[in-house]
Amino acid sequence: MSRAEYDLVIRGGTVVTADATREACDVGVRNGRVEALGVAGRGTEEIDARGMLVMPGGVDAHCHIAQISSTGVFTADDFHSGGISAAVGGTTTIVPFAAQHRGNSLRQVVRDYQVHASQSFVDYAFHLIVSDPSDVVLGDELPSLVREGHTSFKVYMTYDALRLTDRQVLEVLGIAKREGALTMFHAENHDAIAWLTQRLLAEGRTSPKWHPYARPEPVEREATARAIMLAELVDVPILIVHVSGREALEEIRHAKARGTRVYAETCPQYLSFVAEDLDQPGFEGAKLMFSPPARSVASQNALWSGLQDGSIDLFSSDHAPYRFDDPKGKKANGDNPPFTKVPNGVPSIGIRLPYLFSEGVQQGRLTAQRFVELVSSAPAQIYGLYPRKGTIAVGSDADLVVWDPSREVTITQPLLRDRMDYTPWEGMQSLGWPVITVSRGEIIVRDGEVSGAAGRGRFLDRRAVPGSTP
Repeated sequence: MSRAEYDLVIRGGTVVTADATREACDVGVRNGRVEALGVAGRGTEEIDARGMLVMPGGVDAHCHIAQISSTGVFTADDFHSGGISAAVGGTTTIVPFAAQHRGNSLRQVVRDYQVHASQSFVDYAFHLIVSDPSDVVLGDELPSLVREGHTSFKVYMTYDALRLTDRQVLEVLGIAKREGALTMFHAENHDAIAWLTQRLLAEGRTSPKWHPYARPEPVEREATARAIMLAELVDVPILIVHVSGREALEEIRHAKARGTRVYAETCPQYLSFVAEDLDQPGFEGAKLMFSPPARSVASQNALWSGLQDGSIDLFSSDHAPYRFDDPKGKKANGDNPPFTKVPNGVPSIGIRLPYLFSEGVQQGRLTAQRFVELVSSAPAQIYGLYPRKGTIAVGSDADLVVWDPSREVTITQPLLRDRMDYTPWEGMQSLGWPVITVSRGEIIVRDGEVSGAAGRGRFLDRRAVPGSTP
């Protein structure tokens, strides 16, 4: 019997998935899918991965790409540039947001977003943002979009232009339960933030360093507890995005302990920065303005504990790229606006995997298998993409990343290949780096060199979320 032929063979690496580690293992790829795992025959192209780790491509399930904010500011990255930055950092699938603004048709928002996504460099799906749950949206648009594969949507508990009332949240959760979708929550108490903000501004405390004081941990804790309570009333799973600290995480742990189906996500910025880091000269602190804001070392330790023990289920970027020195970015309202007028967010899609690998795996906080679970397999499972994405298995898409665990890299903004003019991680020393990224069998990044056409990414329709239906 003749040996099989493959389009690509990754030879002799240590293959790491969420559930197994296989040393000296070949991966054979044909027609964009994994066809052999263990021993593979000759490939048209071969990669020598001896001494390397071979992992599934990352799935970034929380990023803002080609999105206009509620304040009218457009993100710096589109699906092409954002996809390139993702791929350079080892991510091969992204799930950004088709954001409805009040008065808009949700279906038209998705149509418009599909036009933007036609230039995507990597495979993609959409979350929906529901800010106007009208009778038409709840009765027709949202259910039909879920059935078409958009099986997750996000609601906000703060921001004037986006937040829903508790009654509206319950209506949305009812649709999620009936249709088999997952509801994501931005959990902060809107009125508490408004009350604190009014007092800070009245006292002349307007610079970026006051941003964390307007949104302290109890604001997130209360909203997290309320979101969980609402989900318990409807008996439907939810996901709390960008959990920033100890207090919200405690509410999530309590809910999980009593059997509530609540998932939790955190992001690299919450492990990297603390509130005091915003206390910088002039407007510099705006580079670290994101919401919920940076917390404390104690909260960072709590987040690491949650990543280790499973209280936190996945690790996303919340990539929200607004250029710093740009009238269309952080300075959209002037050179030194009050913190209430600064677009929130940091660029993080390219740093997500290298940061967690260096600070998690290499520092002994996480195993390599847990790393894969957090950045790839868990988001694929939670959002209905598994096992097509999120693992290395026969029949899965050949989304693969070859990691050099010994490569030391100094982070710079140009290295990350986004359209930003800064990275908050400038100068960070990263131990371990993705040296080759493969998407559906095509090598799209090799030693920092990017290849592949704009628009090569494919739309991914998704299944109903496990455990969401009655």
